[in-house]
Amino acid sequence: MENHEEHDKQAKERIVNDIKEYDCHLALFESDGYSPAFVYTIGLYEKFQHPEIILFGLKTDVMGHLLNGLRDEIRKGNSYKLNQKYSGLLESYEVQFLEVNKENYADYFGYAGWYYENTFDFPVLQMIWPDKESKWPWESGFNENWKFKQPLLDRNTEFKYQEEKNLGVYTTHHAFEGKPILYVHHNEDGDWQFHTEYEPKIADSKLVCLEEIIKLDPTLNEVYYLNYGQTAYRNEIGGEWTIEEYESEKEEETTGNNGYTTMADREQNLKTSNKSNFWSKLKGMWS
Repeated sequence: MENHEEHDKQAKERIVNDIKEYDCHLALFESDGYSPAFVYTIGLYEKFQHPEIILFGLKTDVMGHLLNGLRDEIRKGNSYKLNQKYSGLLESYEVQFLEVNKENYADYFGYAGWYYENTFDFPVLQMIWPDKESKWPWESGFNENWKFKQPLLDRNTEFKYQEEKNLGVYTTHHAFEGKPILYVHHNEDGDWQFHTEYEPKIADSKLVCLEEIIKLDPTLNEVYYLNYGQTAYRNEIGGEWTIEEYESEKEEETTGNNGYTTMADREQNLKTSNKSNFWSKLKGMWS
């Protein structure tokens, strides 16, 4: 807890200093192996009345370079508009911008919210890049291997998982008989489990589409980001989630030029536990 508080203090000091020196701060997040890497700005709205910008799915140094370039153009008085294509930013490819739905702010912009006086009262644009055939993520024929590298933050607030909606997931019939889902596990092989009790019985098992289970309980969107091998549990619907994983997560912070920093932006209660081994065994029995 003490290390987290010190880390948080240092991160906030860096945000303030970077905005003073560079006119914006860049928050960089490497991929954890499941969720894509992303970078976003803090300070563009305060300094230039321009929306903050978030970018997903490329190497963080490339994304940082792109956002610094956008900041430089915004300094000159240029601005970026919705649904317009821009060339000259990403070599050989056009990009465009979407408006981030405020329902997604809490998932990505924790420190930006802190900087703007503990509110989400600021606009954000998402910079979108196409595949090598210049198709956009929402177009038919877009590269399937890149589909989940850019979560589209202007839509799909009712389904935040970076998965196909028809993905088969494990649960039990109790979930469809009114019992609350209290345990969620993301297997190391990518499968998902949603259960009403800690040790469900194999005889009660049920295979359903992921979209079906999320429609049943939309609060399950709160743990869409679970990494491979992580388990989330709570005491009741609407309760705070606790996250467990096989090994304790080591958070590292690095600082580079032009206000780059990597920081823990999501509040998670992480602890080590061997109990999650049970979920792998359970899934194995169902396979």
